[in-house]
Amino acid sequence: MTGRQCQRLVQSVSSLDSDSYPADALEQRMASCAGGVSGPLSPPNSVQELISNPFERRSLGDKQLLKDLGPDQPDLNISQQAREKNKTYQRGFSRSWYTRKEWLTGCKQVNAVFCFPCLLFKQPGTDTMCPWTVTGVNYMKHLSEKIKKHECMKLHMTSTFKLAMLGKANIAAKLDQGYKISLKKHNEEVDKNRHVLSKIIDCVAFCGGFDLALRGHDETDTSDNPGVFRGLVNLLAPLDSVLEEHLETATVFKGTSKTVQNELLDCMLSVCKDYILEEVKNASYISIQADETTDISTHCQLVLVLRYIDPHNNVQERFFEFIPLQSANADTVATAVMEMLGTILPDGQQGKLIAQAYDGAAVMRGAKGGVQRKVKDVYSSAHYIHCYAHQLNLIMQQATSHIPKIRTFFSDLGGFAAFFSRSFKRTAILDQVVANRLPGTSKTRWNFHSRAVNTVYEHKENILRCFQTIRDSGDFDPITVREAGGFVRMMEDDVSSFFLTLFHKSMPHVDMLFSQLQKRNIDSVYITGLIKRFTSSIQTIRDSIPSGENSGSVQQLPTKRRGLGHEEQQLLAREVCDTILRDSPSPNTSSAPPSCKETCSSSTAEHSLKQRWKQLWKPTLDWTRQSSRRNCPSSMKMTSSGLAVVLLLCSSSLLTTISRRHSQRLSVF
Repeated sequence: MTGRQCQRLVQSVSSLDSDSYPADALEQRMASCAGGVSGPLSPPNSVQELISNPFERRSLGDKQLLKDLGPDQPDLNISQQAREKNKTYQRGFSRSWYTRKEWLTGCKQVNAVFCFPCLLFKQPGTDTMCPWTVTGVNYMKHLSEKIKKHECMKLHMTSTFKLAMLGKANIAAKLDQGYKISLKKHNEEVDKNRHVLSKIIDCVAFCGGFDLALRGHDETDTSDNPGVFRGLVNLLAPLDSVLEEHLETATVFKGTSKTVQNELLDCMLSVCKDYILEEVKNASYISIQADETTDISTHCQLVLVLRYIDPHNNVQERFFEFIPLQSANADTVATAVMEMLGTILPDGQQGKLIAQAYDGAAVMRGAKGGVQRKVKDVYSSAHYIHCYAHQLNLIMQQATSHIPKIRTFFSDLGGFAAFFSRSFKRTAILDQVVANRLPGTSKTRWNFHSRAVNTVYEHKENILRCFQTIRDSGDFDPITVREAGGFVRMMEDDVSSFFLTLFHKSMPHVDMLFSQLQKRNIDSVYITGLIKRFTSSIQTIRDSIPSGENSGSVQQLPTKRRGLGHEEQQLLAREVCDTILRDSPSPNTSSAPPSCKETCSSSTAEHSLKQRWKQLWKPTLDWTRQSSRRNCPSSMKMTSSGLAVVLLLCSSSLLTTISRRHSQRLSVF
């Protein structure tokens, strides 16, 4: 140790408090100084001491002592011979480098130079490749360039800054009171803005949760009807002083513009999609449901719904997105579906899609060129199932449209609501006499017909009296009187009364099955039993109709008669029941009851049964055979565990179909 360093040590020790630096340690350091380099202990600022006792483990007093001592700068005996261009050079280390670069420190044990600040503040594991802190630099060629390069390193600059600031007061502690006040005010402003934004988000979420339009025709501050969103914000403002103050004083960002509303909706959509995709990522299998729809602006779009089991083993059915379509052909729809599936199921996860459910349109269900075929070509496990609720609706439409008399009956029944909706004067008579409104009918939804039948049946006498009042009062125009008289004759007709009673008996069974098939958390076993009870109920209704002597088809009935005989009514009723029983989803192999032969020829019934068998059973039998050959997980084969996974994931129609098919597997094979 040089004399200058000993003088530094004495000054540092005398300035230190005994509490911060122990007396025995001070004595040892002083003894080391007195003994020089040959003493029993290495200098406290030597490279060997810094490596054996890292700087971060030392007390604050030791750290301050090392800073005051500075780097240890012993004489190094470095002599290297070099030869260049037939000339021999002798290189060595000069002490002048200590003066030129005060951060240099030397180590006699390894005969190399180190960086003193980097030795003090090096981070374990982060600078193992730096020779200035690990092995030292002992090769003197281009030493000046090595020193310049090290001085530009981030580690050296950070360590030098930390050494310079060691022992000085923290800058944050020296902040003046004005800065602290401004910082506190800024934080309060941030909290206030977050509170206001959270209230605005709540208003947007409320409108979305109840399918309410956000914007109105006039959203100015003076408007009497600014829209639902602005109305909610104005409602919350008096209840929240922070929000009220913001709306009154904000000049840059008020948060109620249409741009902010759209951005918030996009952010909510992004969050919801990320959440759904994360659940789908963790799910073992998923299924999709899709259907075309047209919005109010007549733009064609595809609704995509995902169905899967979440980590809590609950069946989830999530709406994912509206996909715009340029046209409604199979290629366009299939391309849109598969592009979205590519986002939902990345490469390598195509096997997770095990079902696709659409309606029965030819574009969707086509066996060769339909959407389901194109999707299945890419996702081989995605089996197509036609929605049973949709099938039931089509069956009821078929049962009520292919017989002219029944088609006329429902056409007249739909005119009841239309008759009263065209005049408030007629509606007043209806409210006065019947005290109940008549529901309208629909061409595509059977349950609207059901509501109309039940309402007319339950209030038949009052509705008849209402029509008679309108016809006989003399207060209405001739057209209204003529229409009311026609409805009176219809309700007094025996045929209409017979049809009204028939469909009133069968409606509750159809409505119950229809509602159960549309439930999200559906149980396949329960649905199978429900279908059995439905067919049994319809069969009971049919059997309660006595069979007449004439067992011909309805098309053979005389057409010139105004009314229908008792036998003809019975024949029509049996044909309706047979149509429902023949086409309705059944858990048994026989899709048509034996009694259908009374209204259909044997060849037609046999052909219908064969077509029904091919339609409903062949895809499942093929899937069963393929799953036994395919190298796939055992849980996906037709075992109990595999069936349980499939049943939970599929839609209501798929659940019932797979349950039916699997129940007959043993007998088929």
